[in-house]
Amino acid sequence: MYIAQEESFGPVMVISKFKNGDVDGVLQRANATEYGLASGVFTKDINKALYISEKLEAGTVFINTYNKTDVAAPFGGFKLSGFGKDLGELLPPSLISHLRILINERST
Repeated sequence: MYIAQEESFGPVMVISKFKNGDVDGVLQRANATEYGLASGVFTKDINKALYISEKLEAGTVFINTYNKTDVAAPFGGFKLSGFGKDLGELLPPSLISHLRILINERST
């Protein structure tokens, strides 16, 4: 699906179906793109959400929320999404690969 592989800027959300329990297949599809700015995981199972968050190739992963962030925290993407981390330490981009995970605790 073309829209799921492009880095769209605007109010765009791709929701796709998957077979029950096929988490690895979902991760493979999600990571099969040249970009990795942000992603979102919506589930009642916080352990599954954390597992998926660690495997996603994205600079920020939102759990049960989206686009609610601290503007003072380092921000940036993986792959072709950005160059390093805005507001991060001055280090070569190859050394900056940390992941931000934001969780909406009210829904878990």
